[in-house]
Amino acid sequence: MRLNTKPNLSPPDLFYTSLTDVHQQLNREQSESVNARLVLLLANHIGLMEVLK
Repeated sequence: MRLNTKPNLSPPDLFYTSLTDVHQQLNREQSESVNARLVLLLANHIGLMEVLK
């Protein structure tokens, strides 16, 4: 399995705006927690160590 690095969000600007809006409402610790959760969610979705490395 290869990681899909081609644009795949529809519409991408809406996702980016939503993501930055979430972070504006959080303190640094909360923002880092959201980022960690997103990374773990993505890693779980991929699921293969050779891709994650």
